[in-house]
Amino acid sequence: MKKALFILILHCALSIVHCLTAQNKHEMRAAWVATVANIDWPKRGCFDVDSQKMQMIEILDSLESLKFNAIVFQIRPTADAFYQSDLEPWSLFLTGKQGVAPEPFYDPLEFTIAEAHKRHIEVHVWLNPYRVLNVDNLKLLSYNHLYYRKPELFVKYGKQYYFNPGLDETRQFLNKIVADIVTRYDVDALHFDDYFYPYRVPGEEFPDEATFKCFSRGFVSKDDWRRNNVNLIIQELNATIKSIKPWVEFGISPFGVWRNADQDINGSATQAGCTNFDDLYADVRFWLREGWIDYVVPQLYWEIGKEVADYEVLVDWWSKNSFGRNLYIGLSASTLGNGKAEAWKRPNELCRQLAMNEKHPETSGAVFFSCKGLLRNAQGLCDSLQQNYYKYPALNPENKNLRGNASAAPRNLRIEEGKLRWDAVVDEGGYQVAYYVVYMFDAATGEVDLEDPSNILMKTNATEIDLSQIDNEGLKRVTFVVTTVNRFRQESAAVDHINFTY
Repeated sequence: MKKALFILILHCALSIVHCLTAQNKHEMRAAWVATVANIDWPKRGCFDVDSQKMQMIEILDSLESLKFNAIVFQIRPTADAFYQSDLEPWSLFLTGKQGVAPEPFYDPLEFTIAEAHKRHIEVHVWLNPYRVLNVDNLKLLSYNHLYYRKPELFVKYGKQYYFNPGLDETRQFLNKIVADIVTRYDVDALHFDDYFYPYRVPGEEFPDEATFKCFSRGFVSKDDWRRNNVNLIIQELNATIKSIKPWVEFGISPFGVWRNADQDINGSATQAGCTNFDDLYADVRFWLREGWIDYVVPQLYWEIGKEVADYEVLVDWWSKNSFGRNLYIGLSASTLGNGKAEAWKRPNELCRQLAMNEKHPETSGAVFFSCKGLLRNAQGLCDSLQQNYYKYPALNPENKNLRGNASAAPRNLRIEEGKLRWDAVVDEGGYQVAYYVVYMFDAATGEVDLEDPSNILMKTNATEIDLSQIDNEGLKRVTFVVTTVNRFRQESAAVDHINFTY
């Protein structure tokens, strides 16, 4: 009996270890870098350019060490810019005064993209579509802000200011903003979070009655009209992005509940007091079904077992309602150790959630809010990522919504002057490849398994590596394979390999 019990316990232990260490080769590992109110970057009150650059490098270095492969970088927090723009003023959160450029001048978005891509970290630029001011203080707006040129485009709701989503000109302006960014910057994706129509202010109706009467487009229900306003901008922006750079993804990170089951047969078994569909007028499920967005990151910031919004219920619901689009889960690193519920006080709710995600093959990664919350290593979260969940590198997931072809494979793999070299590859259409992937295997086994991420030696933009600088892990004879990954995140075949003896 004792022996049988021991065997059972051992089996369970081995299963747990496997769960912790099993990794997918393609997995999104990202963190939000929030700039609104200086949540993550730059530090509040820090307007020194060199210090800002160093802070961003420290963030990227930390994420690289954790084997992250993307950041979601907020570049338009309140209808302002963390990049050089002729359409909107420099952000208050960057320089301390809206409309004032960094001194000495630099472009934070250009700088961040260059530094991130050096580390093979994608940059998903994060924009807020309608928000203009978080506080009731118009003096914070630059004199050249669009608000002063066209005040008719804006409304005040509660103590905040917004673009009026019901106006055609609002959509036209936002399309200009997005087209400008995608055209001029080497971004990997464009990203919106949960702020569409604003969260409800108790006792106050959003002030769009006059707009509805003038521009109803045949809608009788104001709620349906509001949802259509958001539908239109989502559909238009997807078309705008793809017409310029078809490899740039369009992703949405919505509030975690689309609708409750008592509101809709397709809803989740939750009792959320707020939903995307009914309160924010964001019909995310519809956008997924229509293919207007390329990925979704529901903000599942609640614990497993929460009565009104159970993480387990919601990760299952989104897995069943992603309609084949890429699904990543938004996790609240900032709540770890700080949440009121007991689950957040005992290690480690996020590890339990990551393990639960593995039971849903539709999920292909996670995005952590926020970067600052992640990197404080609450309850040893970063240690758990390094030792278990993110022990090996991962490639960014291919996107099933994009129509690119795989890269050409590297040719002429050779060893010269103590270096592994190969010929540079230019992708179909003349585009530069995103990076090369170098794999290393034990030549004694003869096995070459490209699907096992533990065999990934490195990602690189170079066409050679110095073999004397490689950790050969004590192997006497190794096999190298090199592939390319293109801007569509598609990997080439491996058509060549070479052995090397240490």
